Amino acid sequence: MDEKAILHTYLRTRRASLLAKLDGLTEYDARRPLTATGTNLLGLVKHVASVEVGYFGEVFGRPSDLELPWFADDAEPDADMWAAPGETREQIAELHRLSAVHSDATIDELTLDAPGVVPWWPDERKHVTLHQILVHMCVETAHHLGHADILRELIDGRAGQRPGDPNLSLRTPEEWAVHRARIEAAAVAAAAGAPGR
Repeated sequence: MDEKAILHTYLRTRRASLLAKLDGLTEYDARRPLTATGTNLLGLVKHVASVEVGYFGEVFGRPSDLELPWFADDAEPDADMWAAPGETREQIAELHRLSAVHSDATIDELTLDAPGVVPWWPDERKHVTLHQILVHMCVETAHHLGHADILRELIDGRAGQRPGDPNLSLRTPEEWAVHRARIEAAAVAAAAGAPGR
């Protein structure tokens, strides 16, 4: 497999994993903010799909026909990071799908050294290649997938990329509670200046 195919596979896998974080959730759980800054699962999917449209579209002179009003000059800050009342989960999932189709067409058509310009980056780094943007979007998607992993675990305890993820220790809920208590005790002891820090 060549380098472009490897990067593209990583991007596709992370996209699918991010979208799967919504599986089986109620509307409330898919949308509800779980951090002080309002981070939520549906907003993460919307954000990643939206920025991918720009990076694989405008940057390479291949703008999509997708309307992203949350990026308009008069849009409120962070409007791409949550689902407004009029936006449905289905619309955001479809945006995710269409963004991927558009991006995949750009990736398939261009070579890794194809030049692009990121107009929202500083002048000294705005000239890029497809290779740079593929790496950037793999990292961006994985970064937000990490957020989504934690949010989903907070909602219903589901952790990892999929049920039975081999990267997670096999423990019962009771065993996880014991494990967590042990870590909490170590943190409390460290904070108190106990020996063994």
